[in-house]
Amino acid sequence: MAVTSGSTYASAPPRSLQLPGLTLGVGLGGFVDGIVLHQLLQWHHMLTSTNHDRIGVKYYPATTVDGLKMNTVWDGIFHAICWLAVLAGLALLYSRVTDHRRRVWISPALWGWVLVGWGLFNIVEGLVDHQILGIHHVYAGAQQAWWDAGFLLLGALFVAGGWAIQRRSRPFDPEGEGESSQPGSAAA
Repeated sequence: MAVTSGSTYASAPPRSLQLPGLTLGVGLGGFVDGIVLHQLLQWHHMLTSTNHDRIGVKYYPATTVDGLKMNTVWDGIFHAICWLAVLAGLALLYSRVTDHRRRVWISPALWGWVLVGWGLFNIVEGLVDHQILGIHHVYAGAQQAWWDAGFLLLGALFVAGGWAIQRRSRPFDPEGEGESSQPGSAAA
């Protein structure tokens, strides 16, 4: 029971979907990156630009068997971290939602936060791996700066779009009977 300005409220505000959504977004965004860019398109792997990196990691070209083996191991570590993020996001979501689970899964608040998390993944991964460490680029070559900038821009668009989606949604109280009467709360 919360006490504020001499008033007593019988219930706490709705538990936020922000952290579960962000965590799921980071994990799912990482999976999309790994599956599409690493495996399907084979544009890069975790260590494919270490011949020009900024930290002195041994070069493992994906064009040799030994290089591809090492890149596959590091891609696997990357995917394991993404998997753990998705599991953590699901655990957080489950811990916050005991009733009306179906309504939460279709909630724009949850999916807005997932999109924000995906965008944050792109921004952090793009800045750390592409810019600061230089261990790989979206698409290595003469135009790699443009590909890397596009990846960052896409991340920023995901953050902005996800933020707008969750701001427009009505907050959902997973413990209560349906949606709250306060439209537009960011705490949803």
